Amino acid sequence: MTYDDGQLQPRTEPGARFAALIDDHAPVFRERAARHDRDSTFAVENIADLQASGGIAAFAPQELGGFGLQSIHDWIVAIERLGRGDASTAIALNMHLSATRALADVWRRAVADGDQAAAAAQAATLQAVVAGDLVIAGTSTEQGADFLRPESTAVASEDGYVLNGRKFFVTMSPAAQLFVINLRLPGEGGEPDRFGFAFVPADAPGCETQDDWDALGMRASGSSSLVLNDYRIPGSAMRVAGEIGHWNPGVLMGRTTGNITLVGVFLGIGERAHELALEAAQRQTKTKFGGPIAASTGIQHLIGQIEIDLHAARAILANAALRLESALAETAPRPPDLETGHALMRDYQCAKWVVNQNAIAIVSRAMDVAGGGAFMAANELSRLYGDVRAGPFMQPFTPSETHEYIGQVALGRYPAG
Repeated sequence: MTYDDGQLQPRTEPGARFAALIDDHAPVFRERAARHDRDSTFAVENIADLQASGGIAAFAPQELGGFGLQSIHDWIVAIERLGRGDASTAIALNMHLSATRALADVWRRAVADGDQAAAAAQAATLQAVVAGDLVIAGTSTEQGADFLRPESTAVASEDGYVLNGRKFFVTMSPAAQLFVINLRLPGEGGEPDRFGFAFVPADAPGCETQDDWDALGMRASGSSSLVLNDYRIPGSAMRVAGEIGHWNPGVLMGRTTGNITLVGVFLGIGERAHELALEAAQRQTKTKFGGPIAASTGIQHLIGQIEIDLHAARAILANAALRLESALAETAPRPPDLETGHALMRDYQCAKWVVNQNAIAIVSRAMDVAGGGAFMAANELSRLYGDVRAGPFMQPFTPSETHEYIGQVALGRYPAG
């Protein structure tokens, strides 16, 4: 059996290029991961390597010097492979790729519409990414709030907006030059509140990264808090997305396409734990068996369970990604209608649940195969155990909300928000 037997493979030429590049980076990042995990420091050198290799510009169109990646399936393949090396870097890069993919879509629409000014503006931003001069981080998490109902505010002023609030889990904050932040825009004159996205330079006064990230897992992700204190932006830096608390097709599909790929990180953790379990079974010996513990029926049973969980996780995630790609292609350049959008979000949530639960079980069983040594901090499996538990907390929908949402969609009782 080969190591890549049954694993997800890219389906497009840009996807194959990107996956091959990640295959080169992943072993190097893995060697750095233990130190950064121990010290809870962000691996800025990993981002520098991705900037130098062009990986940071995977979604920039080829006309602008990027890879021209468009396939969501192949995006997942690459992120999954990076997750095998360093899951913290994988979730950080995924955040940046989500933002740059959206920018590339806007550029393509502007070119198709003949809007030269809009195309030039997006091209300048994407070319800065290609040059390695721009890393983008997004943030939406707040205590007690959700994506559609942020509490951080953007209050209209004479020349734009004034921003105030605090965001949590701002992954890759130490390396970002630009933040994309969701905010509440209070209604005026009896109008309902709206929500939107602001583009905020990281080094501007009133935008303060807190350096407070200290967690069970993903310790090298740089997911510190971000405080906005009377930060002023021009009106052109704000994108109004919709009425507060309500899904619309664009926002729903943005959340699906931008977040489903994070599930690939946790599949990657499961893939790496699988590899370590096989290595331990063949390498470790026990007098009782007169050789490798692979001769144990108990070990064989654990490996069999890992194989089943891994195959199921691969299948459901690939299927959800391909269904999403197909639906987007059918309605491009517009998003699918709201009903279809909820069906695709349902697919994503089903995949997220299965992959996360299976990945947690895979890492746990891999530790059982490896024995007590896997509990030691120096063992890679102990780091994977902390990292894999982050999966269920990834937005949207917490573990306590997931089944309710899936059931509502299956019953045709589509939630407004």
